[in-house]
Amino acid sequence: MGSKRPASGNDGQRKKKFRMASGFIDPATSGIYATCARRKEKRAAEELKLYFEEKIEEMYGDEIKKLAEEDNEADEVSEESEPKEELSIEEQIQQEVSELKKKANNNNLTKEEKKKELVQFIDLDCECVIFCKTRKPVNPEELVKKIMEELADPENTIKRTRYVQKLTPIMSSCSASLEQLNKLAEHVLGPRFHTEAAKEKGIKFAIEVTRRNFNTIPKMDIINSLVSYIGQNQTYKHKVDLKDYDKLVLVECFKNNIGISVVDRDYSKVYRKYNIQQIYESKFKDEDEKKTEQPDTVKN
Repeated sequence: MGSKRPASGNDGQRKKKFRMASGFIDPATSGIYATCARRKEKRAAEELKLYFEEKIEEMYGDEIKKLAEEDNEADEVSEESEPKEELSIEEQIQQEVSELKKKANNNNLTKEEKKKELVQFIDLDCECVIFCKTRKPVNPEELVKKIMEELADPENTIKRTRYVQKLTPIMSSCSASLEQLNKLAEHVLGPRFHTEAAKEKGIKFAIEVTRRNFNTIPKMDIINSLVSYIGQNQTYKHKVDLKDYDKLVLVECFKNNIGISVVDRDYSKVYRKYNIQQIYESKFKDEDEKKTEQPDTVKN
């Protein structure tokens, strides 16, 4: 028998494997939880990374460019303050090659460089759930809402994700304690519920708590704590309304971390609780119903 045919292409040019950082979610982290098909966590992260990066460039391109310019100016000042060493031509080439390799493979980035990444996926070691950590100027609520608006557009029939099911934004997070939860509420909920306009009018709100691998604080204790903070001992005219709310507080609890975000009434009424699969299933169902309603044309 003949020998096996060698694989085509240059081994050095082969696409490097996608890797997710592993570990817990740190306090004060913003990002996006995503549920996905079982045993497809890595594939889901791969397709979301491309999708998020595209939308982030579209939404925050100017801000990212400005931040990059500020970082470059800071680096130049730092370099000017340090004595420079003259490098030979060979050393300069080696340095350039090393920098290109770092850009091509995020796994070789230093801790400082990783901090500058706008999106970084974290392996939660949890079935059907992944987490994408974001940093400024990315606003997780804005990013997810923009994605849902585009996906729900009847004219948009292209499904960009295969394995991803539902997205949940997290504006910030804290360690799993009621004391830290109250501080987080002040940071995330205060600007939404404790304004002069809200004080006069009042807001109908609800709280939705999701817990995974989490038993530190009972669910009702979390809800009661947030309701108490939002109402401020009836200083505000806010009311709990589970069916016809104006604002919904999403609380995601995972291991030692609690994350919070706020969404509007269209979260469930229009965008199917940010469930991509359900949005497309509903869209295709509507199209099928329209086709069946149309009378058959008779050709002469």
